[in-house]
Amino acid sequence: MDLQPILENDQFKLSPLKENDFSVIYDVAADPEIWAQHPNQDRWQREVFQTFFEGALQSRGAFRIVDKSTGTTIGSTRFYDLDEAKSQIFIGYTFYATAYWGTGVNRVIKGMMLDYAFQFVNHVQFHIGSANIRSQIAIARLGAVKVGEQEVTYFGETPKLNYVYEISKTDWQHRQQG
Repeated sequence: MDLQPILENDQFKLSPLKENDFSVIYDVAADPEIWAQHPNQDRWQREVFQTFFEGALQSRGAFRIVDKSTGTTIGSTRFYDLDEAKSQIFIGYTFYATAYWGTGVNRVIKGMMLDYAFQFVNHVQFHIGSANIRSQIAIARLGAVKVGEQEVTYFGETPKLNYVYEISKTDWQHRQQG
C-alpha cells in the first residue's frame, strides 16, 4: 500500500506533503480555534507546529489538502501505522481551516481515504483526543465506533489520552450502498 498516493475528486486534491509546504500548511494551522479541543492545544504556535510538521514529513503518509475550486490549502491529514498482519491502518492527524467546518469536507476527505485504504486493508482506525468532542462526533457519523482508549505520544510531544475508533471494510461498504 502506497501511503502517499495522490487522491483526488472534483472538489479536493490530497497530495503528498513536502517540506516546502510548511508555510501554506502553517497558514491554516496558526488558528488557535483549530486546536481548542485537541490534546495539544498549543499546536497553533509556530515552534510547536514545526515539530508536528517534521513528524508529518517523517511519517511518509501525510497529505496537503487543496480545495480545487480556489487552489487554497485547507488542511492536512495522513495515513500511519500500517499493520499488514492485522490488515489495518490509521487515518488521523487531520485538521481543516475553520471556514470548512460544518461543510461536509471531513466526510468527503475521509471517504476518499477510506475508499483507497479498503483496497488494501480490512480495518481503519482513528486516534481521537479524549476531549475532542467535535472529532468524535464527526468520525461516528462516518460509521466508526469506539473500540478502546490509548495513551498516544505525538511526535516530539508528551503522551495524551486518545480514544480509538474503528470502521471495517464491510461496514464501510454497507454504508456506501445505502
